[in-house]
Amino acid sequence: MAKILCVLYDDPVDGYPNSYPRDGLPSLNGYPGGQTLPSPKTIDFMPGRLLGSVSGELGLRKFLERQGHSLFVTADKDGPNSRFEKELPDADVVISQPFWPAYLTAERFAKAKKLRLAITAGIGSDHVDLQAAIERGVTVAEITYSNSISVSEHVVMMILSLVRNYLPSYGWVIRGGWNIADCASRSYDLEGMHVGTVAAGRIGTAVLRRLKPFEVKLHYTDRHRLPAAVEKELGVTFHPGVEEMVKVCDVVTINAPLHPETEHMFNDALIGKMKRGAYLVNTARGKICDRDAVVRALESGQLAGYAGDVWFPQPAPKDHPWRTMPHHGMTPHISGTSLSAQARYAAGVREILECWFENRPIRDEYLIVQGGALAGAGAHSYSAGDATKGAGEAALFQQ
Repeated sequence: MAKILCVLYDDPVDGYPNSYPRDGLPSLNGYPGGQTLPSPKTIDFMPGRLLGSVSGELGLRKFLERQGHSLFVTADKDGPNSRFEKELPDADVVISQPFWPAYLTAERFAKAKKLRLAITAGIGSDHVDLQAAIERGVTVAEITYSNSISVSEHVVMMILSLVRNYLPSYGWVIRGGWNIADCASRSYDLEGMHVGTVAAGRIGTAVLRRLKPFEVKLHYTDRHRLPAAVEKELGVTFHPGVEEMVKVCDVVTINAPLHPETEHMFNDALIGKMKRGAYLVNTARGKICDRDAVVRALESGQLAGYAGDVWFPQPAPKDHPWRTMPHHGMTPHISGTSLSAQARYAAGVREILECWFENRPIRDEYLIVQGGALAGAGAHSYSAGDATKGAGEAALFQQ
């Protein structure tokens, strides 16, 4: 029987919910492009419930314990004395989320002698040292597409929030003010602006589709060019490199995975090539941007605004400068963990576990590493290597 170690974020400060604002979720028939939704044999949870926190347990406990497996769920993931570190040596399977990642570093892989499967409940497996997984023959899988549309909606919201100066304007209301001039002095129309996405995979393409009705001029760069018919449909201009694209854009949104080729891509040099007063939105991974370069650009006015929900490490230390830099719209990592998305990625985790325990193939689109090599979605989107260095700073959040 297997030991499954699951790391999830803490319950709400007021306790696990016993009621919800809505009674259910809309029914979806599939994802854009034809990929089917997660298809476990059955589920033991009610879609629309809080599944991604500790008490939600991704709806897995009944399923696993009926088969004689053991499930350990914790939010305590950082530092040598964490419960995650103590339970890891004899774990067969580790499940973690991008929103509250249990960083599987090379050092932790060395301790996890029995580990054979690492599942990301969501998308984005950069919190796993993929090179170490390759070398140790550990399978890495994620629930591809489960929250891609959730994130794309969040991107559009953040673009509008920055350009229209929404958050400071809301702040005046909360403080009892009616300061129209203060609100309007940094507010623009998105219409007519040039908006570009770094990467046009599932999320990036969904962002382009949602922005098209705003009458903006769309741009993208990606190592995999979109089909000509899609470019024509969206009216989007392809750029062979990031530098060429950012020079013409008023808004840039990052929708690329984190791996050694994208780590710190947006540094002083690249941000310096952007239009003065451009906006940068990053719901991909915090480490794609140089932390201090972003702060400098906002302070100098090179960037008019920066928004995102991804940080490095996660959770971010309480003195992380992105908490206090000017003209930002940062949130905790929430874009891909709406209650709607949780139902899909919880079902996907169960589907992967069913396949694993029954020795059936895991869907190719879920695979990141298998058989000592990048595989499936991983071979398409990642490069081998390690982007977890520095993750130990996450322990500073507790101090």
